[in-house]
Amino acid sequence: LAVKDPTAVERANLLNMAKLSIKGLIESALSFGRTLDSDYPPLQQFFVVMEHCLKHGLKVRKSFLSYNKTIWGPLELVEKLYPEAEEIAASVRDLPGLKTPLGRARAWLRLALMQKKMADYLRCLIIQRDLLSEFYEYHALMMEEEGAVIVGLLVGLNVIDANLCVKGEDLDSQVGVIDFSMYLKSDDDIGGKERNVQIAAILDQKNYVEELNRQLNSTVSSLHARVDSLEKSNTKLIEELAIAKNNIIKLQEENHQLRSENTLILMKTQHHLEVSKVDVEAELQTYKHSRQGLDEMYNEARRQLREESQLRQDMENELVVQVSMKHEIELAMKLLEKDIHEKQDTLIGLRQQLDEVKAINMEMYQKLQVSEDAMKEKNEIIGRLEDKTNQINAAMKQLEQRLQQAEKAQMEAEAEDEKLKQEYVNKSESLQKEFSQKEKQLLQLETDLKIEKEWRQTLEDDLQKEKETVSHLRTETQEIINLKKEFLKLQEKNKQLKRICQDQEAALQELASKLSESKLKIEDIKEANKALQGQVWLKDKEATHCKLCEKEFSLSKRKHHCRNCGEIFCNACSDNELPLPSSPKPVRVCDSCHAILIQRCSSNVP
Repeated sequence: LAVKDPTAVERANLLNMAKLSIKGLIESALSFGRTLDSDYPPLQQFFVVMEHCLKHGLKVRKSFLSYNKTIWGPLELVEKLYPEAEEIAASVRDLPGLKTPLGRARAWLRLALMQKKMADYLRCLIIQRDLLSEFYEYHALMMEEEGAVIVGLLVGLNVIDANLCVKGEDLDSQVGVIDFSMYLKSDDDIGGKERNVQIAAILDQKNYVEELNRQLNSTVSSLHARVDSLEKSNTKLIEELAIAKNNIIKLQEENHQLRSENTLILMKTQHHLEVSKVDVEAELQTYKHSRQGLDEMYNEARRQLREESQLRQDMENELVVQVSMKHEIELAMKLLEKDIHEKQDTLIGLRQQLDEVKAINMEMYQKLQVSEDAMKEKNEIIGRLEDKTNQINAAMKQLEQRLQQAEKAQMEAEAEDEKLKQEYVNKSESLQKEFSQKEKQLLQLETDLKIEKEWRQTLEDDLQKEKETVSHLRTETQEIINLKKEFLKLQEKNKQLKRICQDQEAALQELASKLSESKLKIEDIKEANKALQGQVWLKDKEATHCKLCEKEFSLSKRKHHCRNCGEIFCNACSDNELPLPSSPKPVRVCDSCHAILIQRCSSNVP
């Protein structure tokens, strides 16, 4: 047989004990029928079992004097993970009678049970296993699945109402021993099914009432928040109204001042405009007379300038033609010089060849004297050479003739060039004289034009100044018109703000009336809930007829069950509807207790 892990056996035993203690505590508390005290034995046994579950697999901490093994360390982590647990931890630390960490842990468990949040706190602790590994071994109950099961079982303890006095108890010296005799079954403990059904019905009613109270608290808090926001907005609007009124009074005063200033400015501008109009008309007449004479003089000077510029243009064109011809002649002379130099080079080369031929002839004559046999063989060569020399001499003569012809052409071109140069010099001197005369005339005309332009510029400056004054006056009148428009806009905004303020005051009055009605309805519902807390739901099989009209339920007449008083009505009789902020449609309400009705199937319909 396979040997079982002792830690797994311990976890299973602790889980079974936790199940038994939680179940026994819930059953005994419901049969007890009132809030539990710290002296209640099943409650004491439950805390002992929880201590054993939390101590399982706990690591030993080494302190200054000895080794320490306490559950206060992991429970202290809860306030970091769950912010609502900070109040419990602070109150446990402030208790005067507690000296040991174990006593603080026991006080923490009791306070968590009274708050009905023990399951939530331990669930946050179990999720963070990396933090728990600092306090527990890997095989501990809180690190395994059994811890999650125990947390799920602890949710059922929210049904119990406990009133425990932690301040006077000696929690440091208590001995945690499990009393197994409480969990042994006897014949008296085996109850009937009817008792379990009654307990379940009571639990359902209690859960429903708690949920309804939570919903009502949330709606009341939301309504309070709305009222606060509306009050704040109302105060802001009142302040804005006061500021707007002050601004309107200031604007009205400024408007009166601007109007008075506007009348003064208009009077001044009208007087100034009349004076300026008379001056401008007189100046315009004088300017027109003077402009006619100036235009005639300007046209004559312009015509003379055009004629002189035309003559000057013609002379410049002739000069350009003459200069281009001179450049062409110079280019032709340069080309002829190049040809002459090339021919001289060829003549020098031919003379050198002749000298070489003469030297060769002398050598050949010497060789003929030395060897007569070689003379016969080389006579033919000498004849050929003589023919070549003759040809060279003829070419030399032709080249000499060409050189003479080129020299003659060069002499003729130089003579023509000198003649052209002389003609150009004469013409340029005459043109320079005419040009100087024309320049003098131009200078005189330019001085006349400058005088005329200066006089005209002074007239234009005066006109520009008058235009600027007129434009300045126009801008001032436009600004006054704009100020009038802005004042009218501000008056319209003031009227709109007054209307908005009146509408918001009416809306606030309507909201206040609705809030008062909703508060009255909530108080009626609370009184009805208090009066009907002890009643029990009517069974579905027993309810065959409507309580009001006493007709049998069917497909057309469906059952509507009241969750508070347990009465069953048909859909025809339960016509009272109540609008809720959480639901888009109105909800049917009981006629007797004004609670919400639940639609149920009739006994005839599956």
